[in-house]
Amino acid sequence: MTDTAPSYSSVLLHRHGAVTAEALDEGVAAHYGDPVNEQRALTRGRAVVDQSQRGVVTVSGPDRLSWLTTLSSQVLTGLTPGDSTETLFLSIQGRVEFAPHVLDDGQTTWLITEAREAAGLADWLTTMRFALRVEIEDVSDRWAVLAATRDLREVLPAETDPVLVWHDPWPGVGVGGHAYAVTEDHPGAARSWYEHLLPLESLETAVAGLEEQGYTLAGSWAAEALRIEAWRPRWGADTDEKTIPHELDWMRTAVHLAKGCYKGQETVARVHNLGHPPRRLTFLDLDGSQHTLPGPGATVELNGKVVGRVTAAQLHHEAGPIALAVLKRSVAPDAVLTVRDAVVQGSDDAAANGDTPTDAAAADDAANGTSADAPATEQWAAAQTVVVPPDAGSVVGRTQGLMRGPRGGGMRL
Repeated sequence: MTDTAPSYSSVLLHRHGAVTAEALDEGVAAHYGDPVNEQRALTRGRAVVDQSQRGVVTVSGPDRLSWLTTLSSQVLTGLTPGDSTETLFLSIQGRVEFAPHVLDDGQTTWLITEAREAAGLADWLTTMRFALRVEIEDVSDRWAVLAATRDLREVLPAETDPVLVWHDPWPGVGVGGHAYAVTEDHPGAARSWYEHLLPLESLETAVAGLEEQGYTLAGSWAAEALRIEAWRPRWGADTDEKTIPHELDWMRTAVHLAKGCYKGQETVARVHNLGHPPRRLTFLDLDGSQHTLPGPGATVELNGKVVGRVTAAQLHHEAGPIALAVLKRSVAPDAVLTVRDAVVQGSDDAAANGDTPTDAAAADDAANGTSADAPATEQWAAAQTVVVPPDAGSVVGRTQGLMRGPRGGGMRL
């Protein structure tokens, strides 16, 4: 995992009102002057999000799918052209190192990553080639990602071809997957998400053609608000150097529990079958009276003690201020929490002007000590909706139905 992002500036940043995003989305627009209405248009399927800062790694050659299967948490050998999935590359300790979105066109496997993942993933895959018939290339400087809540292939200009489309499988439970979120009405089911791969040189043409048909541009804040509401994990936002897939409910879409050996499998199997993940993802409804948002890394407290961190927060056009946070497993699901941040993201007026202060040296200091003594300029009451329950994992011997998974048995130990 690396904190160094490639230097990139989208050609769409010259648009009127465009404000550059920060952190993972640096290089594209956070918004174009009206983030809430941009989000509404995106929800209606009438806006697109420039994600041309994303990384793209290709793997070609006849051994590509079987080889990637042996290295990752997912079975990719049966992937047919047009299918979409995701996979994880883990450390020996089972911690998430890379989390690419995956599609195959029959000749090449495309791995859509965060910008900060791409070079490291390409380098690591190259070291693992051995004598196999595979070729790996980081093509991030030649391909762009244009996201939307619908498949745009029928309305994109013909001159933008070729266009490949990744359709987010979240929150469905894939073959071999397992759902930890105990809900029959998962909010992610209302979110459809498509990532269109097209040549970077075609990005402006594609957007211009869509605008002629009434589509508008939405910024990364709008995409993040929909992601947070859907409880959807994101590498680099909701992950850190200790993250294992169980903590984020990533077992449902990115892990196949009945596949053969791969790096990190022992941890995946042991935690799932015999143990519990040490932390858990939760969704937070934030007190909106301050008209502010905590930044990534803001501390989550219970009775004055730090019990977790906010990983992402946004203003949702219907739900108001919302966030995802990773908490200690021991935090009671019904506990009312307090979020504190020494750096506040700004008011609604500041947001419209693009004022997006960042992080968290102070919040980091707070997490390493006691939060009661840590400096803070703002705090929010936060009500939980449990995503990963405290008793997630330890499925051996459980009554069928408490934790949902596919038929056909678990992973071989």
